[in-house]
Parts: sequence; C-alpha cells; structure tokens
Amino acid sequence: MEMVKDALNWFEIPVADFERARRFYSTIFDFDMPVQPMGDQMLGFLLHEMGQGVGGAIIHGDGSVPSKDGTCVYLNGGNDLQVVLDRVVAAGGTILCPKTQITPEYGYCAWFGDTEGNRVGLHSMH
Repeated sequence: MEMVKDALNWFEIPVADFERARRFYSTIFDFDMPVQPMGDQMLGFLLHEMGQGVGGAIIHGDGSVPSKDGTCVYLNGGNDLQVVLDRVVAAGGTILCPKTQITPEYGYCAWFGDTEGNRVGLHSMH
C-alpha cells in the first residue's frame, strides 16, 4: 500500500439514544450539532472544517451498538482538551482518564464515557 497522509478518513460513534447523544456532544463541544437522516440511520455531525479535515458523526440505526470495549476514537480537544473535559460530567458523561501528558512532543490525552456507553478519547497539544 502506498503511504497516505492520514490514517483516518471518517469515523462514526454509535449511539442508542440519538437526541440524548446529540445534546451531550453539542454541550461538551459547545455547538449546535447538525443532523441528517441517511436511509434508516440518523447522523449528527461533529464540528470540523468541511473539505479540509477529517470528519465524523454520531450514528443511530441498525448495526450501531455503543461499546466501551471496542475501538477508541480520539476527538480533537482544541488548544486545551481540559475545556471540553470540564463539560463532560455536567452533560451526563463520566471521566475515565483525566488529562494526562503523553510526552512534550505529543501533547495530552484523556478518556471519557459518553451518555451512550462509549469510551471516547480527547487529544490536544496543551
């Protein structure tokens, strides 16, 4: 396989209760999540620069089963992930791992549990 710029093109976080999950992610990232039906599924799009960066969505429908044990996606925490992490508990989630430095070169990470039972990571350089 040829070398590619990014290892990730798109991601979907499965949710059991779409409106509850939409409120959760809208609250912790402080934006109004756009939604769109796609066949028998409903998607809520996470904030990203369209056409410039890697995007993702929450997804509800057949085959979308939340899990704390599967793949962990790390969402961009902006300049300082602590800002987003500080909103998690009030929005109905749990802190699974507090802000932790990876290395000075790689910045910081944290994990939270969302309202649907998924383990989700955050990353930032500060």
